[in-house]
Amino acid sequence: MRIGIDARELSGRATGVGRYLAGLLWEWAEADATRRHEFVLYSAIPLAVALDAHRFATRLVPGRSGTVWEQLLMPKVAARDHLDVFFSPGYTAPLFRRIPTVVAVHDVSFFAHPEWFGFREGARRRWLTHRTTAEACAVITISEFSRRELVDRLGVRESLIHVIPPGVTLPSSHGAKGLSSADAPGPDPNRVPPPRVLYVGSIFNRRHVPDLIRAFASIAFEHGDASLDLVGDNRSYPYEDVSKIITAHGLDRQVLWRQYVPDEELRRLYSASRAFAFLSEYEGLGLTPLEALAFGVPPVLLDTPVARESCGDAALYVRRHDLRATTRALELLLFDEGCRAALVAASRTVLARYDWPRAARETLAVIESAI
Repeated sequence: MRIGIDARELSGRATGVGRYLAGLLWEWAEADATRRHEFVLYSAIPLAVALDAHRFATRLVPGRSGTVWEQLLMPKVAARDHLDVFFSPGYTAPLFRRIPTVVAVHDVSFFAHPEWFGFREGARRRWLTHRTTAEACAVITISEFSRRELVDRLGVRESLIHVIPPGVTLPSSHGAKGLSSADAPGPDPNRVPPPRVLYVGSIFNRRHVPDLIRAFASIAFEHGDASLDLVGDNRSYPYEDVSKIITAHGLDRQVLWRQYVPDEELRRLYSASRAFAFLSEYEGLGLTPLEALAFGVPPVLLDTPVARESCGDAALYVRRHDLRATTRALELLLFDEGCRAALVAASRTVLARYDWPRAARETLAVIESAI
């Protein structure tokens, strides 16, 4: 069977959808059960992963990897490859196609909260995702929360939706392939790191990074060695001036914001941190808190249904805009050894649910059944 895949998110700096697809591809490359299949990867520029070129052929389709590329340029090339099925890992796929298609939709924030998106961007996302899910043979999503959202907001038939939690892809210091959660170093009981808080993820309004900075300020004023690392590009709309907020609170020395760091540096940040913070009010799942747990770093999360589903008893939860409670939760993770130990112990059960071999096996089964 020839499986076509939209692989454009694997080019350049892979985040989000790119890390999700990379996790699947690495497992498919190693599993004996997939050797009967050929995979054809479509991208506008060379991919940032190295795979067996015989089984994972790459088609470079020149052009900017946006909607025109997806809907017009890439399908012309794919039509010559005699594909049996097409897999899109990121929300949308070419419309009016003649072969079965499986699409992964991780969340529907652009339906649930259109105010977080510019008019044209939001309208484009809503229209294409709605049309894609209406024409797809199967829709994969990553949580029960997102399954309910797909049914309630897009009207997708429940029988078409498959909930397949992904694995936890950890940044690797030794090559292109990320580690699995089973390979994470875990906490070192003999090392007490400085009071360091970490945030990883693109900066969207729904993730309330300004609230995190303000809540951390109280800790920074009392503990001169405390620090907050922010890693993620600024995609906020309306725009949030993160640098201005840091400076306004006198935190230029204790808060460091970087839009991107390579995997080796990200791994070092996870290992050096004592608390993780992710104050998001809407996610399909929320993978970076799980990455933190795999490194033995417990998170502070907003108290939402999907946060409870993903991290269970292995996190502290606070209400939106409750800065005092957020500060208190961060203090517990930074300075209360009993609290930290309980959350780290609970993380073992949580992380067992996120397994790349199982996710890859179940995803391939859905793709095969689409024929």
